[in-house]
Amino acid sequence: MTDAIRPLIAGNWKMNGLRASLGEFEAMCAGAAGVAAKAELMVCPPATLIALFAAQAHGANTLSVGAQDCHPKASGAHTGDLSAEMLADAGARAIIVGHSERRADHHEGDALVRQKAEAAWRAGLVAIVCIGETQQQRDQGKTLEICGGQLVGSLPDKATAANLVVAYEPVWAIGTGLTPTAKDVEQVHRFIRDSLTSRFPGEGERMRILYGGSVKPSNAAELMAVANVNGALVGGASLKASDFLAIARGCP
Repeated sequence: MTDAIRPLIAGNWKMNGLRASLGEFEAMCAGAAGVAAKAELMVCPPATLIALFAAQAHGANTLSVGAQDCHPKASGAHTGDLSAEMLADAGARAIIVGHSERRADHHEGDALVRQKAEAAWRAGLVAIVCIGETQQQRDQGKTLEICGGQLVGSLPDKATAANLVVAYEPVWAIGTGLTPTAKDVEQVHRFIRDSLTSRFPGEGERMRILYGGSVKPSNAAELMAVANVNGALVGGASLKASDFLAIARGCP
């Protein structure tokens, strides 16, 4: 891990959580100070909980609230969608875009992901852009080709270390309990780092690259110790304060 880069542990709650989940989030807020020396924490709950959670986290600089998606436009006749501006108004500090579940379930391509990243910036938020290969693509030896193409197509030209986070999530590892080896993760993260540094001179070497895909307390320390892994995008394990905080404690 690059010493100058502060790790980020971001929890993606996906379609989980009700108002009754506030207690779990309160426990995360209470424990965040204890891991502040190791990492920055962020929780991305369903949009229905962003304002509630943001009010609870108000004033804390160790834990923030993010969103899971946004519409590329600021307003308009888009029933059921939420703009980045609306999410910022609710208290979000960042937006996950391009998650593999959005790419697969909603057929979102790189061009749309790029537009959503630009929308996040328009609202003054950080864009967490997800990339990753499927099992079939991995078996065909196309991991770097797929990730490289997604980086080119999904990242806007004006990316900086302050407004962009890249999350590598091998699709076959999400929610399956499977994780690539440390060597595999190191290879892909080195490729991502080199790509970012080449395209964004002076910024790419400082951008945070998160690993995501079945991250849990039992494997967090090993994954966080891999070169160019600057934190994690955590799924199911981020729903419980004890697990989420334990993952943060795994940062070097």
